[in-house]
Amino acid sequence: MLGRYRIVRGARPPDDPLPAGVRQDTRKHTRHFLRPEAEEVKRLLADPSAKGFERFRAAYLHALQARFRQDRSPFDALHELARSSDVFLGCNCPTKQQPDVRHCHTYLALGFFHERYPDLDVRLPDAPAPKRTRSG
Repeated sequence: MLGRYRIVRGARPPDDPLPAGVRQDTRKHTRHFLRPEAEEVKRLLADPSAKGFERFRAAYLHALQARFRQDRSPFDALHELARSSDVFLGCNCPTKQQPDVRHCHTYLALGFFHERYPDLDVRLPDAPAPKRTRSG
């Protein structure tokens, strides 16, 4: 199974335990093959609008496709690992600056794996609940 988890600084909230399985940090400052480019993350955080996310999405998926074409071996290795173990891709999202988990690179990476490895059990996180407004 391939899923995602949230990396937190400091103590984890009791209602958000670490998942059991193999956890891989895929944030921008790592060397992980699924990391986003730091400059693209900076651009997204500067403009978290729908248009800003579409720019990020296009750039990230383009980078993944290029990495896959150049050397698919790390993708295949993660696929094989996730067929025999529960594997979780880690990022800090959602955050105050970027509250929608669907706008995280891990969400996009999971979709990428789902398309390329249809035999793999890929688990996308639930979308955030809509914000409630107070009336009256």
